Amino acid sequence: MHALNEIFATIDGYIGGSGWFVYLLVGTGVFFTFYLKFPQIRYFRHAFLMVTGKYDEKGARGDTSHFRALTTALSGTVGTGNIAGVALAIHLGGPAALFWMLVTAMVGMTTKFVEVTLSHKYREFAEDGSAAGGPMYYMKNRLNMKWMAVLFALATIISSFGTGNMPQINSISNSMHTAFGVHPALTGLVLAVLLAMIILGGIKRIAATTAKLVPLMAIVYFVGAVSVILANTENIAPSLAAIAGDIFTGSSATGGFLGATIAFAFNRGVNRGLFSNEAGQGSAPIAHAAAKANHPVSEGMVAILEPFIDTIIICMLTGMVLLSSGVWKEKHENIFQRADLVVLNGVYDDANPADREQLFLWLDPANESKVKPYNGRLHVDDGKIREPVTLIHARSVAEDVVLTSTLTGERFTGILPVESGRIFNATSEIQLTGRSLLHSAPLTTMAFSRGLFGELGQYIIPISLLLFAFSTAISWSYYGDRAVTFLWGIDYVRYYRVLYVLGFFAASIIDTTIVWTFSGIAIALMTIPNIIGILLLHREMKETVADYWATMDFSDETKSD
Repeated sequence: MHALNEIFATIDGYIGGSGWFVYLLVGTGVFFTFYLKFPQIRYFRHAFLMVTGKYDEKGARGDTSHFRALTTALSGTVGTGNIAGVALAIHLGGPAALFWMLVTAMVGMTTKFVEVTLSHKYREFAEDGSAAGGPMYYMKNRLNMKWMAVLFALATIISSFGTGNMPQINSISNSMHTAFGVHPALTGLVLAVLLAMIILGGIKRIAATTAKLVPLMAIVYFVGAVSVILANTENIAPSLAAIAGDIFTGSSATGGFLGATIAFAFNRGVNRGLFSNEAGQGSAPIAHAAAKANHPVSEGMVAILEPFIDTIIICMLTGMVLLSSGVWKEKHENIFQRADLVVLNGVYDDANPADREQLFLWLDPANESKVKPYNGRLHVDDGKIREPVTLIHARSVAEDVVLTSTLTGERFTGILPVESGRIFNATSEIQLTGRSLLHSAPLTTMAFSRGLFGELGQYIIPISLLLFAFSTAISWSYYGDRAVTFLWGIDYVRYYRVLYVLGFFAASIIDTTIVWTFSGIAIALMTIPNIIGILLLHREMKETVADYWATMDFSDETKSD
């Protein structure tokens, strides 16, 4: 399985994980932003009024209101990435990553506007009367590229398991076990039953659930985040200064953080922004297709708010929590993850400027550094390594490292072979603990303990993960549902829903790494044809927007050209 996972990771490195993929997504957003004259700014107020129901059209066909379509789409994007992904972006790229994340969200607002409008325009209605839409419909009905539509639909089904289903429950079950001692299987069983009760009711029940769940989880997370920021008010201004000041210089070393280049901050920030709000992926248009609207642009307007809420508000809140609390640059006692661990030849001290510079260069493969990975054998005596080596964990110099046998629970004594800096033998029998930087959900959890709620604040993260991840699973079930309808018809949806629930339960107790890796490929196979499609239809998009303002009845106050 490890070898297969490596193959999938290599393939993904050439598509979704490549540099050109990021530039394709950002470039598309930038193009439409200028081509449509900054719709994310000009139409923002109108979008808000649309969600409130002010411009609802009587007798419009669809299954849900604008608001419920928005919350369904948001429940699919607001997930673990808002908690763990932002922490990882700052861990890798420093404070400047937040700036590029916000820039990406701004152009992503336009991309969402375009893809939702075009998908809604060519939606169909299934045999049971429910709306069925998404990029596959404009690919089939407008571009006459049935093969592209089939590819997109298949990728959507795969992604529904690999993105919205299995990794989400895996994160929930692990966090509930860690925080409250609940057995993963019990968590999986209870939530699988709840999931089945919701998704079997179709889009109306899904939309009704997410309409309640999304505001609840936003309130819980907002209160926790604000408590941390208010408890660290003296760090707000320095945090904002670090975000702005590091944009064109990169982030300097501070604390255990060894620094980050401009390019790395840009890459991490853009990556986090794109994959948080899913702009260009083509998933959100499936949810928005259910909205009651006669003119497709009206629902496209609603979609403008998605990246704003998901990235500019929620992700920025997470970022300010991490920066103001200071935890992102502090070393903490933790159990080392083998994937984050590298053994270096020689002893390096991150308090020494010369050593810190060499380690910084080593972290960026584009640079040359005197730092080399260790090859050979490590002699361990009573949990301590005897060789003159440096352990790097989570891109920081590890301190107070102790090796323990997981079989006996006692300090390890013996020999460990190392190849290219990686410890290979006895990986499951040896546990390494010590002090290092944290990233992802553990880092955010640590930050939430620095708020007005004290240590109780850390429990906000598992609760938020539960709400965020479960809502994501609900929404992605609908995306897969509509893809199955497109490919094989409404009669096959029931089989998909059963498999979705079973996969959800199974992932609570098994390793889903390979599923997550494969899903990265599927996401790229969704995004690439969708981006190509909306670019091909750029003139039609402009004409559709013009028609909206020409034919709809609005006051002079809200009308735009």
